[in-house]
Amino acid sequence: MTPYEIRGCTVADATALAYNNIGAFWESPGYKLLWLGRSLEYVTVNAAKRMPRNLLNDRAHQRHQLVVDGETGRIVGYARWILPDRLAGEWLEAQTPTQEFTRAFDKADWNFTDLPNMDDHVHVAKAHYFRGLDYLAVHPDNKGRGIASMLVGHGVAAAEKMNVYIFLIAFEADLGVYKKFGFEILESNVQDLAKWGGAGPYATYMIEKKIAKRG
Repeated sequence: MTPYEIRGCTVADATALAYNNIGAFWESPGYKLLWLGRSLEYVTVNAAKRMPRNLLNDRAHQRHQLVVDGETGRIVGYARWILPDRLAGEWLEAQTPTQEFTRAFDKADWNFTDLPNMDDHVHVAKAHYFRGLDYLAVHPDNKGRGIASMLVGHGVAAAEKMNVYIFLIAFEADLGVYKKFGFEILESNVQDLAKWGGAGPYATYMIEKKIAKRG
């Protein structure tokens, strides 16, 4: 079995993270609708320009982790977590170190297609809960190897240590991983992508992991 290592992120990981993350989300028909007329390669290049700034944004609350294939050195998974104000000084091993970087952010093409009302319910939920797992991506070439479980499990362990519950927005393909760790569905929303010129269902789930309070 390939030895995988989980660690924090640095600015130097930007390009590899963009490849992993955009490749993962490109499998979603809903995500592709945001980028009509643009290729996977084009979006990945522009995501890489934005990634250093994203890794250093709101360092007080954001925590980033990735999984590396120990044999190839490739990044094969990524997760971004959001902490509440009271935990801004915690879990510092997952906080991206401050580092200078080439400022290509403003040159990135990130003008995605406007899909009116598609994610209104998601924005409402995030504004209400906001704490928890904000982003999880495993490149399709590496699915089924336990990488998502590794990232989620590590985050759950950190949440238990900090005594904070986890809320997140999940997609259908990842529900099995979350259920394995005891997440419960709070509500779901299924829409028809035909509303925005696509095909098939677009399902999102608001789920949470309750953490038992320490005595």
